[in-house]
Amino acid sequence: MSLTGLFLMLFLVVHLAGNLQLLKDDGGEAFNAYSYFMTHNPLIMVISYANYFFILYHAFRGITLWISNRAARGATKYAVHYVRAREVTSRNMAWYGIVILVFILIHMWQFWFQMHFGNLPVVDVAGYDHPVKNLYIPVVEAFSNVYFVIFYIVSMVVIGFHLWHGFWSSFQTLGLSHRKYTPLIRAVGYGYSILVPAGFAVIPILVYVASLQYGKSI
Repeated sequence: MSLTGLFLMLFLVVHLAGNLQLLKDDGGEAFNAYSYFMTHNPLIMVISYANYFFILYHAFRGITLWISNRAARGATKYAVHYVRAREVTSRNMAWYGIVILVFILIHMWQFWFQMHFGNLPVVDVAGYDHPVKNLYIPVVEAFSNVYFVIFYIVSMVVIGFHLWHGFWSSFQTLGLSHRKYTPLIRAVGYGYSILVPAGFAVIPILVYVASLQYGKSI
């Protein structure tokens, strides 16, 4: 769980850097070039398939651990029940993970499937001597829908809570815990869990605002 979680956290940073290309005022040229590179470079493709496996394994292990923990805890109740905020986040990790998995499946269907198997129009981009699929179109159409933007933002909030606990607990599980360095790890984890989801969330917001300014339908 810890190793796959850390790998997925690193992937999120790379994915965010690519998605930020959507904010360039170039008609989607930079984003389409990035999308083509990510789906055709042999090394990236191997890493991508490993990433898919890690997502499924991380979700499967998380759910099975959650079930086993609930079974071990049983129906025992305590006379005094006090739960710290950190413990609430920890206990809800499985629910957060389920919501995130649903988001990923929808996200893959809308964009990954369209890039690989959809009948998208092609466009010329700098750096390639042949046309590439214009993934920019379905992305902008999705982010021009206010309901999808809300769903996306809520999903990023859930991911933020998931990362809030997952970052520092991954290091702790791997035995990388020290009285001197643990506070720094937690501080970096908290910053990461806020900045990365916020970075993802701001993209559909800005695209949606732009769609209103240019009079696109929602």
